[in-house]
Amino acid sequence: MRVWLASGSPRRRELLGLAGVDVDVRPSNADESRVPGTPPPAHALELARRKAATAPADRVVVAADTVVHRGDAIYEKPVDREEARATLRALSGEVHEVTTGVVVRQGAREHAFTVSTTVRFRALTDDEIERYLQTGEADDKAGAYGIQGAAAAFVAEVHGSWTNVVGLPLEETLRALRDLS
Repeated sequence: MRVWLASGSPRRRELLGLAGVDVDVRPSNADESRVPGTPPPAHALELARRKAATAPADRVVVAADTVVHRGDAIYEKPVDREEARATLRALSGEVHEVTTGVVVRQGAREHAFTVSTTVRFRALTDDEIERYLQTGEADDKAGAYGIQGAAAAFVAEVHGSWTNVVGLPLEETLRALRDLS
């Protein structure tokens, strides 16, 4: 099956490729603003819906958006190192959620869902945060970290889908794709 991936995320492309899915990468320019008061899981799903809407109706599309959050506070991709530093300090020694909204669609047939994973960071020192920021990994990632990289050393516990934290809950996405075929 060949899918239209409405995302420029190299991690989503790689995860689907590892599962044997042929992917046409078609990043979406959908508006990613949050409607005030929208809970983080609903926001993630709304962003996935917006991205899916940019794909042709006759294609099998996979659209996803991942948010890192504690309560109603969402930790977006940082705009600079200072914001990344503040995010990592906020997550240090704490539990947070990683929620991905996913839409798998072809024509009128659609599977839309969210998957949430609980992650606990160990307490981080300022020096560890600074060394991590120097890797550049925080620059384009929600929550200012990538679990598949050097930040794996920050993680004390993961409850739920590891691939969800990477950026796409693979098991659930593959099940939705099978349901369309």
